[in-house]
Amino acid sequence: MLARPEHSDGEALLSGRPVGRDFFERDVVAVARELIGCVLRVGDVAGRIVETEAYHEREPACHGHRGVTDRCRSLFGPPGTAYVYRSYGVHWCFNIVCERPGVGAAVLVRAVEPLAGIEAMRARRGVEKLTELCSGPGKLCRAFAIGGEYDGVPLDDGAIAVFAPTPDLPPLGEVVATTRIGISRATDLEWRFCVAGSPFVSRPRPRSVDVR
Repeated sequence: MLARPEHSDGEALLSGRPVGRDFFERDVVAVARELIGCVLRVGDVAGRIVETEAYHEREPACHGHRGVTDRCRSLFGPPGTAYVYRSYGVHWCFNIVCERPGVGAAVLVRAVEPLAGIEAMRARRGVEKLTELCSGPGKLCRAFAIGGEYDGVPLDDGAIAVFAPTPDLPPLGEVVATTRIGISRATDLEWRFCVAGSPFVSRPRPRSVDVR
């Protein structure tokens, strides 16, 4: 399902309520599931979240598994703040901190369906195909111009915002749970959530049971 033509100012896409801190101050796996369909906005660029992964300090794939370090300090901060890190020294990845302060837990936003600011996304990514703009965490950060300067930024300060699902958009397909990708530890946990059949989801495309 392709996105509708973008709105000139994106405001019509944001009729849902802003997602507050209380939404993120909960179990990280539940938050990862319920972020599907929410709208992520950075400046004039916006997209609907179609893929997430949950990470928690109790499992070894999480950066916080061995405690607080300079790299992952923001991961242990207040819920509803950004945790942005560089993967393999190349790509930025955008996460949202969850649960209570002091607990290392966050949702990695892996992919979005572009909705507004699409020409800006194309210029930043250097590609034209809509389904390739944000179909992975590194692609997403480049399209949204999210870098290390956003690490630790609260989502309610205006720089980055998340909005609840809006009736202005067509309904999503079923949401499925799969094991996380691109990791070598805790590979059995089905903590990746995706919209089944969405062309905007990163590969490999999900194949599992419906979780809604």
